[in-house]
Amino acid sequence: MSARGAEPGTQPESARGAEPGTQPRCAREAETETDRIMTVLGPIEPDQLGACQAHEHLFVKEGPATRTFPDLLLDDYGKTLQELTTYFAAGGRSLVDAQPVGSGRMAGLQERVSRESGVHVVAATGFHRPLFYDESHWIHHASMHKLVGLFTEELETGLYLDGESAWPVERGTARAGIIKTAAGPDGISGRWGTLFDAAAETAGRTAAPVLIHTEEGHGAMEILRFFLDRGVAAHQLIFCHLDRVAGNSAYMAEVAAAGAWLELDTIGRFKYHDDREEAGTIGKLISLGHGAHMLLGLDVTRARMRAYGGTIGLAYLHDRFLPLLRQSGILEADLRRMMVENPAKALRRHTTDTRNK
Repeated sequence: MSARGAEPGTQPESARGAEPGTQPRCAREAETETDRIMTVLGPIEPDQLGACQAHEHLFVKEGPATRTFPDLLLDDYGKTLQELTTYFAAGGRSLVDAQPVGSGRMAGLQERVSRESGVHVVAATGFHRPLFYDESHWIHHASMHKLVGLFTEELETGLYLDGESAWPVERGTARAGIIKTAAGPDGISGRWGTLFDAAAETAGRTAAPVLIHTEEGHGAMEILRFFLDRGVAAHQLIFCHLDRVAGNSAYMAEVAAAGAWLELDTIGRFKYHDDREEAGTIGKLISLGHGAHMLLGLDVTRARMRAYGGTIGLAYLHDRFLPLLRQSGILEADLRRMMVENPAKALRRHTTDTRNK
């Protein structure tokens, strides 16, 4: 196995099936893949992850969300590859693609772009916000049992390449490394409660990390309690976008104090606040002792990808924001912790004896 995980061109065991008389695949991999990070090219050791942006989007095909918001469309392989090549040159070595199954993910391109750019890509299973699905989509009616099976299969066997117009049937060999969840404006009530139940059950079974979209800087503590009540460990939970609201550091500190991760990505998003205010929030959280619970990202869209004609590009965090943090007095050790050490901990699966504690 190479430093980047599975060797390109080799057939994963998931595609071949188990040899007669051997342990089932999941049982054998529980011994070899815990404490490692699953990328689309295979599992890697945490110290191979490098500088990581913990919430991005590489590909989003045309669908209900992009018809309403064209800036969400990311469907040009060459432009995404160009963006990742620039990101690698700036110092980025990995990222999380937070687009889950059935919402325009274009999983067939993730493996290729990772191999050609040199950037580790951690793919997501799970579910997105309601705007990504039309009214007839299976996300609205599939049973919890069926959803758990789907999410687990994507983590353990392979990502599905379809699923937008019907239940997914075409599967690749690249695997998910994280479970994406997204609370709607009404939180986790109604149908979205069933989806969160399915995500919690999957996280409990697999020890996979969970990436959680929040709305307008709140709702995290309710969701945290939801997962804890279902036996999911706090260190599996990554809460995104709580920094959208200025002055939200006290609430974020409460989430971090509970043992969960904070993913801050209101960077270069000037409709919310400027980067100096974001730097101040990060500095405040570090001063409160929560530097060990923070991750950074950009949550890019077409409007934010330079290769697509957007404003900042994936390299913005390295080229512009990290220098600003240094200027604001944040230590190099804290920058390394947020960009390298924390993602390496947050994105790994935990051994059986550390799950659900």
